[in-house]
Amino acid sequence: MKIILYFKDVLNELSPKANVISLSENIKGDIIAGITVGIIALPLALAFGEISQLGPIAGLWGAIAGGIIGGLFGGCLVGVSGPTAPKAAQIAAYMSLFVIGNTNNPDLVAAFSIIFLSGLILVLISFARVSHFIHYTPYPVVAGFMCGIGVIVILTQLNAFVGLDVKKNIKDVIINLSDTINSANIEALYVSIPSLIILFLWPFFSSTILVLKKIPAPLTALVVGTSISQIFNLDIPYIGDKMTNESANEIFSIYTPDLSRSIEFIVPAFALAGLAVLDSLLSCKVADNITGERHSSDRETFGQGMANMAAGLFGGVTTATATMRTVANIKFGGKTPLASIVHGLTLLAILLGLGSLVAKIPAACLAAILFKVGIEILDYRIMPLINKLPLKDLIIFCTVLFVTVYEDLMIAIAIGIIFAVLSSLKDLKSIFRERGNYQFLNIRNFDYEEGLEFKSANDSMINVLSPSGPLFFGSVEKLIKSYNQIPSESNVIIDMRNITNIDLTGVFGLEDLIKLSQNQNRKVVIANMDENIKKSFNDLRAIEHIGFANLCESTKEAVQKINSSSF
Repeated sequence: MKIILYFKDVLNELSPKANVISLSENIKGDIIAGITVGIIALPLALAFGEISQLGPIAGLWGAIAGGIIGGLFGGCLVGVSGPTAPKAAQIAAYMSLFVIGNTNNPDLVAAFSIIFLSGLILVLISFARVSHFIHYTPYPVVAGFMCGIGVIVILTQLNAFVGLDVKKNIKDVIINLSDTINSANIEALYVSIPSLIILFLWPFFSSTILVLKKIPAPLTALVVGTSISQIFNLDIPYIGDKMTNESANEIFSIYTPDLSRSIEFIVPAFALAGLAVLDSLLSCKVADNITGERHSSDRETFGQGMANMAAGLFGGVTTATATMRTVANIKFGGKTPLASIVHGLTLLAILLGLGSLVAKIPAACLAAILFKVGIEILDYRIMPLINKLPLKDLIIFCTVLFVTVYEDLMIAIAIGIIFAVLSSLKDLKSIFRERGNYQFLNIRNFDYEEGLEFKSANDSMINVLSPSGPLFFGSVEKLIKSYNQIPSESNVIIDMRNITNIDLTGVFGLEDLIKLSQNQNRKVVIANMDENIKKSFNDLRAIEHIGFANLCESTKEAVQKINSSSF
């Protein structure tokens, strides 16, 4: 009976019914946002297809599958899926392992079978309801992983940037760096350098000429770079060079998964699935912070599973929820999955109607776009704080970064998490002993703190959240869940007197919570912080970011601060 109830509950959670119902809530805004994001996604999809070594058209098919299928079944209403830098880099690493016979030609059936199987694994993971554990990933692991991906993207595009064939792995790029410089095709630089300059200077241009704000920088770079190559008839590599003899029918090729080789494919498929969970749900957390909503992790995993199965069948690059496209979707007014679906349909229309134009895009132009993507992926939140990081967090960050670049993404993440867990066993034991939520009380509850005098009727609108023990990667989610139980109209004092220690994840988690509340015009104050904890906040610039005014020495001062009209 329990099993039946469990599956009934799972099916109810994974059902796309809520997504379908929401499609009519913001039709005009979602259509505009979807078309805009589709145009932004075009150069990125082509570029990630290139970096995956499956080809630019495969990048488009991945974006189409992610947009339509991922949007319909996903758990983040404003999420937009498609190929991402981590997923493209990961499948590229496997392409060197799967080639046809003694040739150097990639085994496409193997690649798309792995992508299909990774989608199937994601569906099974969603039924197991374990996706929410992503919230317990230590921040140094995430930062090291993102910085590693940024370095990989930049290095792998060096050859394309100077008009040479892309190397298959980082080691080849580094070993042959001098040859790359000596063999550079100068004509390719006529395209790549102006494209890169446009990408870097576009914020300045758009702030000066307001109409340019409506035009995506990657699309502008794509048009300018392609125009330069066509006007001067440059002898450089083009996307069309990898589309030779592709007919309209071949664009719709179906790749039947070769399940007879499942044992051979299962390890890469599991790695892709694990990366999809990490990549997608981190993007969903970014969306949650912006919108104030909360995504369904299990349904998002299910949606990515369906999208990857579709991508594998139609010859698309493996997909995940993409942070940049998701943020752009929110910015342009997208509120329901209709925006993601329209984004996918826009790319499908481009693929069917403008295939000949896509073929004329220079590879050097896509390399410039990916260069900028690689630079943007680097974690600029942690990089300025390297010399201030606690030793444990610094070791985790550096280890994950190094292993990501030189070995494997998933191995790097696994090593980072294992190290974090082993170095925090004492803190983890204390969390398991205290299974309840952190306590929150109304400020007028005398069990909380005796001796407080209340002079304002507004005091009844103040609740106190009083966490205890260590605030670290294993307990931040517990803090957030408890905070979300406090009535939304209430102001909050976070009483830190019982916090024993804090790590980077705890500092950043609390900082994000307060900044989100500030964006929602909700007053949140931290009180009774120990000097050692305050030093950690100060070293990591958290106090600077949330504002010194949000920090109080005592509960009495915090109450006065909240009731102050100037706060």
